[in-house]
Amino acid sequence: MDAWNHVRHLVLRDDPLTPAQELLELLQNPFKQTLTDGAIWSALGTSVGFTAFIAIAFSFVRPYNSVVYAPKLKHADEEHAPPPIGKGYLAWLPPLWKTTEKEMISHAGMDAALFLRFTRMCRNIFLTLGVVGCCILLPVYYTLNSDKTGNQQWFMRLTPSNVNDQPLWALVVAAYSFNLIIIGYLWWNYRRVLQLRRIYFESKEYQQSLSARTLMLNDLPKKNANDEGIARIIDDVVPHASFARTAAARNVRDLPDLISQHGHTVRKLEKVLAKYLRDPQNLPAARPLCHPSKKDPSYSTYPKGQKVDAIEYLTQRIRELEIEVKEARANIDKRSTLSYGFASYDDISEAHSIAYALRKKKPKGATIVLAPRPNDIIWDNMPLTPANRSWKRIFINFWIAILTLIWIAPSAMIAIFLVNLSNLGLVWPAFQTQLSGNTGFWSIVQGVASPAILSLVYLVLPIIFRRLSIRAGDRTKTGRERHVVGKLYAFFVFNNLIVFCLFSTIWNLISSVAKSPQSALDTLSNFGTTLFISLCTISSFWVTWLLQRNLGAAIDLAQLWTLIYSFFMRKFSSPTPREMIELTAPPAFDYASYYNYFLFYSTVALCFAGLQPLVLPAAALYFSIDVWLKKYLLLYIFVTKTESGGMFWRVLFNRFVFGTILSNLVIFLTVWVHGDGIHTMAFASVPLPFIMIFFKIYCAKTFDAKIHFYSTRNIHKHPEGAMQKDPLRSVGLAHRFGHPALYKPLITPMVHAKAQNILASIYKGRLSDGREAYSGDTMSTSGYSDAYVMNPMNAGKPGKVAGLPGFEIVPESRLDFEYYKTRSEFAAEHGGGDIFGRSNDVLRPGTPGSMWNGSDPPSRSGSPTIPTIPRMDSPGPASRALSPSSDIGVTYPGGYTHPLGSPYAPPEAGPGRSRSPFYSLGNDSGSNLVGNAAAMPMATPGTRDRSPLRAPGGAGMLGGGPRGYGGLPQEEDAGSTEHDPMQYNYFREARHSRRY
Repeated sequence: MDAWNHVRHLVLRDDPLTPAQELLELLQNPFKQTLTDGAIWSALGTSVGFTAFIAIAFSFVRPYNSVVYAPKLKHADEEHAPPPIGKGYLAWLPPLWKTTEKEMISHAGMDAALFLRFTRMCRNIFLTLGVVGCCILLPVYYTLNSDKTGNQQWFMRLTPSNVNDQPLWALVVAAYSFNLIIIGYLWWNYRRVLQLRRIYFESKEYQQSLSARTLMLNDLPKKNANDEGIARIIDDVVPHASFARTAAARNVRDLPDLISQHGHTVRKLEKVLAKYLRDPQNLPAARPLCHPSKKDPSYSTYPKGQKVDAIEYLTQRIRELEIEVKEARANIDKRSTLSYGFASYDDISEAHSIAYALRKKKPKGATIVLAPRPNDIIWDNMPLTPANRSWKRIFINFWIAILTLIWIAPSAMIAIFLVNLSNLGLVWPAFQTQLSGNTGFWSIVQGVASPAILSLVYLVLPIIFRRLSIRAGDRTKTGRERHVVGKLYAFFVFNNLIVFCLFSTIWNLISSVAKSPQSALDTLSNFGTTLFISLCTISSFWVTWLLQRNLGAAIDLAQLWTLIYSFFMRKFSSPTPREMIELTAPPAFDYASYYNYFLFYSTVALCFAGLQPLVLPAAALYFSIDVWLKKYLLLYIFVTKTESGGMFWRVLFNRFVFGTILSNLVIFLTVWVHGDGIHTMAFASVPLPFIMIFFKIYCAKTFDAKIHFYSTRNIHKHPEGAMQKDPLRSVGLAHRFGHPALYKPLITPMVHAKAQNILASIYKGRLSDGREAYSGDTMSTSGYSDAYVMNPMNAGKPGKVAGLPGFEIVPESRLDFEYYKTRSEFAAEHGGGDIFGRSNDVLRPGTPGSMWNGSDPPSRSGSPTIPTIPRMDSPGPASRALSPSSDIGVTYPGGYTHPLGSPYAPPEAGPGRSRSPFYSLGNDSGSNLVGNAAAMPMATPGTRDRSPLRAPGGAGMLGGGPRGYGGLPQEEDAGSTEHDPMQYNYFREARHSRRY
């Protein structure tokens, strides 16, 4: 009670207020002083001016910096490459105008096309709403708004703040018009999204993908967690379906963690070497030191707190991890399965119809859905039980709620001081002096700096939410991103809009009750009026804030952060070759953040459309500019890291509907406060939210099933389909949807070529190069170790050693993503290979059990060639095989053993052949003498594979051939030289091979 009386005493004092008392007054009414007029004009001028300046500067800089402003032109294959762009200063504009939406799907993917469609929809909605709202509401407000004192600012006359006891039927009419316009655009675009999805379903990539015809089964019971059990679950529910090739997940135990440690240690060693060998001619006097890793089993043997030689320790640690990875892969138990698996069909329509039929069923407790792409799966979350996943979601939602509540205080301070700098002057006398003497300057600062600071504060939030969502148990990356959009939007709307706008009203209620507890009922009765006045006053901030968004769009086009980061990395740091390569790679587009921003901008504009119609043209201006700038970014700069096929639409649609309903509530508040005494207008606006809800239900029932499923018809196969059972055809499915830890190549430490000569003198010991991910025996290969342990040779200088074994020497000319774009270690973060013409999920037409992705040979792309398991069910000497990963260049023919062995090798294949730890797969520092040699043949030595298939470019044979798998001379051409497209014999050999 003493504290309560103290607050009342502070509020009721008549003597001059202290800064603390001013703060209490500001909490009660943070908008009692404004600098509105100048702030709005300065925001408009700076926004348009800086945007135009950045666009002009970009036009002059772009032709001379294609690495930053058009990386996709260089890296994408012919089918996915964007339209050519000239060197002229304005040459980047015509492609944006001419490229159609269907072409965008081919150039940038379905997600990029949907993003641009949503941006265009927002532009069209707010252009239409701006015309309707300004034409109907602005004349009414300006006429009815009384200005008896003559001191009212013109901006406030455009709001209904002083329209007392006047009919506002114009606002009700405008509200119905707004809803009908939004419904029309949403319905039209829903139909168009359905059409785009049908185009996507019929695309070559989708029709030839394995995931398109595969089902994912989760939460399998223990007795059905095997290949046969998966088939039985589906057969019990859909008995007339054709035979499905099934694969239950294997327990990889701690293998993913070991590979993660290996990759982290390799990158750490690369960083240490890059710093130490920055100037090979003048090495530092002291060798680099580091602390031993706490995950090292021998960590306790090192003295506590003592550092060790970094180069020796990290190389030894890498070697130990490679041995552990090999042992873990060799000891994978085929009988140890997990609670999820996959089932693949020959026909896409059948797989989708089964998924549609089982979408609301859980046979034996299992959940059956369409399988995502292999690179879309979050493997660590797949084994989680429903109970574990529920607890994780509760835990994450709890922390998000805590973060939301903690953020109320910063939001309040922003609402008080950043929106109106005059309030800051009330509690800071020195600043008040500056503010009074330079009102025009501080008006500009308020219009520019305040929205900018607000945006910077919330820039970190998407990062926090994504990290929290990773632990929430989502099974796919695209699903996680959709959840991030939903959580970010809820946070922004609650904290940045609702709390931001309501805080002053709530505090006013608290302070009024503190002054006179007896008048609490009167205060509550005036709560609506107080809230309405606060919303009208704060509308000026949102207009300036939306105007400033154009500047952010222009900064995205300029890629300022990329330029600054790249400059400092090259000039003031010691980047590793891997980091230099990654600097030249096209960055991934952050769909979750941009969708959240667009939805939040739209919600703000809709909520204040009835209070301040100028917010509508401000939002329309932003989307009108950004629709073109983002189109350039998606065409020439950014890639989609994980393609969802346009599955963001339903998330966007639902939140746009929610924003419209929230705006209807603001309309209801306005006509309730300033309507007639019997609230006729308020009741007339009641149906608006229900209209939007019914519209949402209608669209969901009409479009969602057709958007999600290729076919919803029940397909009854002929009973003879059950006779097609072939267990060996399931092996390929196990590889494509097996855990990447089973076949993922271990990365090799990269060292710049300038340090090649000095490297051997500073390095003690010996490493495997990490590419023999499949070998079991680390020392010999069935008695042929004398051939395998030969040092790798330099491709450009025959007879010369390429470099120290275990390291990848990268010359200056190859510090470019172009040479490594097909490697999983690089492509996974920069499009997953989808724009490079080698999607990791493409099958040969008509053969769901086999695939080849058309990847370039390692001599061109620098990607390692990873052997695959043979197809034993295909007739003829050259059987085709499924690939275990996206790094596919060759396949094994019949008679060759898959080196991974159990659990993926078929029984007939025999024991797997091992490779030497010094055997290199596709080292880009040069070709090895036995660089990509296959495991030893199990067939008669005289047997030859006459397969005519060649990889694109003619370098390397699919399924073996005269030159084996890596250019290793065989018995018929032992004296020939390496495949080189520049040599005349290269083409003669190609013709010779075709004769077979």
